[in-house]
Amino acid sequence: MSPDTIVSTARLPGAAASDLALARAAVAALYDELRAYPKPGLVSTIDSGAHADMDYALMCRSADSLLQPFASLAAAGRASASFEAALMPLGIEAEGRMLAATGGVNTHRGAIFSLGLVVAAMAHAADRFSALSPAMVRAGLRRQWGAALERHALRGATASSHGADVRRRTGLDGARREAALGFPSIFEVGVPAYSRALASGLDDNAACIQTLFVLMEAVDDTTVLYRGGVDAGLFVRRAAGDFLAHGGCNRGDWQAEAERLHHAFVARNLSPGGCADLLAVTIFVVRCCTTTMR
Repeated sequence: MSPDTIVSTARLPGAAASDLALARAAVAALYDELRAYPKPGLVSTIDSGAHADMDYALMCRSADSLLQPFASLAAAGRASASFEAALMPLGIEAEGRMLAATGGVNTHRGAIFSLGLVVAAMAHAADRFSALSPAMVRAGLRRQWGAALERHALRGATASSHGADVRRRTGLDGARREAALGFPSIFEVGVPAYSRALASGLDDNAACIQTLFVLMEAVDDTTVLYRGGVDAGLFVRRAAGDFLAHGGCNRGDWQAEAERLHHAFVARNLSPGGCADLLAVTIFVVRCCTTTMR
């Protein structure tokens, strides 16, 4: 089922049209990330990558389940609601919906956190300005929820999550610290890379893959680190850097090279799931800001 169909058939009592539009854009971004191929180690329409417990259909059900939660997060952001009292409980509710839809498989937990926060920030900014830029959305997020996200990051050291486990084992920070800093990987890495890719003439699929590789080179992906440790993280960064250094998606045989890396990642049981989440948020930000500035 496509995001457009979901929105036309879903019954969301009390949801404002603007909140529904943002929720639809968020779900569409998850679909765009999911359909992109070849993505090293990640689920797509072609195969399940390095995920024995996931496939394309399951990921679609997961994305579909998040429409209502994203609309609620947009409404909370528009109302400048508290992170602790509103956004966190809504995120927990979203996780519950996801797990119910997937039979307990954690498909989009990272995306719920990062994309959910940016949906709230986008709604917060859109309610105050007629035209948006990525910098405005980021500034609003930091101004409205920065202190709370900093507290959340400090509590992360004792949390029960893959990110917290990675931080204890490697000293490398994960999504909580990224959020407290206003998502630099999205706004300083992903958004410029995706915008450049589109401006260079790459089609939507190639622009997604190009941006994913830029993120893979720049980000300490906690999904990779959890599965394979620091050595796996270095392998992913080097593989992405080599791909980009040889032309990335602007080279004629980029698809064959990306597919070769996909199989290499699967053989190592590696999946840059954190970067996939960042890619989805990047797509959402660029699309929403471009739309409001037309």
